[in-house]
Amino acid sequence: MTQPRTAPFGSWKSPITSDLIVQGSVRLGDACIDGNDIYWSEGRPTEGGRYVVVRQPQMGDRADMTPAPFNVRTRVHEYGGGAYTVANGVAYFSNYQDQRLYRQPMGLAPEPLTPAGVDVRYADAVVDIARQQLICVREDHRPTDREAVNTIVAIAHSPTDPDSSAGEVLVSGADFYAYPRLSPDGSRLCWISWNHPNMPWDSTELWVADVAPDGTLGTPVWVAGSEAESIFQPEWSPDGTLYFVSDRTGWWNLYRWREEAVEALCLKDAEFGLPLWVFGMATYGFMNADTLICTYSENGVSQLAKLDTRSLDLSLISVPYTSIGGLRVGAGFIVFGGGTPTKPGAIARLDLISGVLTELRRSSELQVEDGYISIPKSVEFPTTNGLTAYGFFYPPQNRDFMAPEGERPPLLVKIHGGPTAATSATFSPSIQYWTSRGIAILDVNYGGSTGYGRAYRDRLKGNWGIVDVDDCANGATYLADQGLVDGDRLCIDGGSAGGFTTLAALAFRNVFKAGASHYGVSDLAALARDTHKFESRYLDGLIGPYPERADLYDARSPISAVDQLSCPVIFFQGDEDKIVPPNQAEMMVNALKDKGLPVAYVLFKGEQHGFRQAENIKRALDGELYFYSRVFGFALADDVGAMAIANLD
Repeated sequence: MTQPRTAPFGSWKSPITSDLIVQGSVRLGDACIDGNDIYWSEGRPTEGGRYVVVRQPQMGDRADMTPAPFNVRTRVHEYGGGAYTVANGVAYFSNYQDQRLYRQPMGLAPEPLTPAGVDVRYADAVVDIARQQLICVREDHRPTDREAVNTIVAIAHSPTDPDSSAGEVLVSGADFYAYPRLSPDGSRLCWISWNHPNMPWDSTELWVADVAPDGTLGTPVWVAGSEAESIFQPEWSPDGTLYFVSDRTGWWNLYRWREEAVEALCLKDAEFGLPLWVFGMATYGFMNADTLICTYSENGVSQLAKLDTRSLDLSLISVPYTSIGGLRVGAGFIVFGGGTPTKPGAIARLDLISGVLTELRRSSELQVEDGYISIPKSVEFPTTNGLTAYGFFYPPQNRDFMAPEGERPPLLVKIHGGPTAATSATFSPSIQYWTSRGIAILDVNYGGSTGYGRAYRDRLKGNWGIVDVDDCANGATYLADQGLVDGDRLCIDGGSAGGFTTLAALAFRNVFKAGASHYGVSDLAALARDTHKFESRYLDGLIGPYPERADLYDARSPISAVDQLSCPVIFFQGDEDKIVPPNQAEMMVNALKDKGLPVAYVLFKGEQHGFRQAENIKRALDGELYFYSRVFGFALADDVGAMAIANLD
């Protein structure tokens, strides 16, 4: 074996290139089971980010079901999710370009179910076979004098005139809805709802109503939920019992409702639920009335388990994945998204009888030898007020190189979005892009992140821009104090809410020497005034009510503290972003230019909140590396393309 060559950290030549990352990668969406056939959605950077439904029959090869130019994506809540479902070989989906619902029988062209030319959006559909209709969430943007109106509606499978109706309203009155689900016999409908200023991980309510033969609903009955309780994923078991997840104990655990009473099934310091950023999320399903298959997170690691609904015994199912999501349960098998620290994520099928595990589709065809893969180490580190925060540390790893004696690597601290989300130890080609070049990574689950109980999640209440910033800064200095990274070459990046934390850390702390904001927030007041309905009151809980506490918004906004920011920053932004509009980045860019700080700005045409086109994903990755190489003065092993950096000699 060839001896490693000596080269400075950051200058190592890596086989994990941005071209390889985008050329062979897809974004795998949640799966759907129809009989023995399996479906999932794929977002394809090489097709301009288009999402298609893919069918894997019980026998035979997988094939695309969605013809071009259809793009299976919904804009409800802007983040979408739950954009398609399949029943009896017929797919029902939302098309991104016009946001109409379509019906597509196997092998035929899609046909519209809802009107053209109106701003009405749909998500999270369930098929009511007996009444030949869909029941789904509708977000109606037709009113011009107020915010969008969310309801649960019924839509005929085959309307004689799709332009005649945008759906028959079944449930209304709340600000938001999710999970309309029919009981197996079609006689009852459940759903969850919540109202401003709450988010679904703060407070939701679970309701049930009888469904008449003509599809109308009886008087709704409250089942669970309160101002201090979040309900997640209600589902009917095959025998008609209603199950759900609640965090009433401080952890999202499993419950059921029968004989008008709620019963706890598995009280555990673990998370069986998730923050409902997108529709259709699922962590459990039923093999039969007596057997529930579920996944849960414990100390940042996913487990797969089987729950006996009679004895309430929970037993683990062994799988080689540390991250599991989008669980669907079929007749004797399950399908889910699985990830490990060393291989790209995959849609996997597990036969519950034979134990045979099959990976149906990988998120990337990228083949990386072990000698180039950095294995994450779970870290706990002390943070402000004597508390503990969490993250995953990835040391540099490249079998072909070693650093000069005594040199310590630069550290890139990565901030997940949300902010009520979480990172995991799942293999990420973009993280390995950095570590294989000699740059260490700390992926932080700061206070407010999901996976460590409600108390940990609630640390961010009223403290966004404080707790998250402290935890990220403290994590970086902890690693530097341990001698694992170079304390003079600490940088930070993040997207969306992670972009805000990035900019706040750069403006309000003197820890980081450079940073990258990907569609990040710089002006909190502007965000409060100019954002979409789903998050329009989110900041009430994270900061305070606006405009009543405009002082807090001003005090925590990076744009208000440009005079305190003294290091280089690069900004990446989509020109069609409705969640964080481009002016958020441009205000900071102009202010930093005027101050004379090194700054770069990359605006991607046709991108929204997050980058989906291959060339833009590649440019953002390579551009950030180029920026740090200029700031820290290390040579690059490859030509990744130069970019204009203002105020940099």
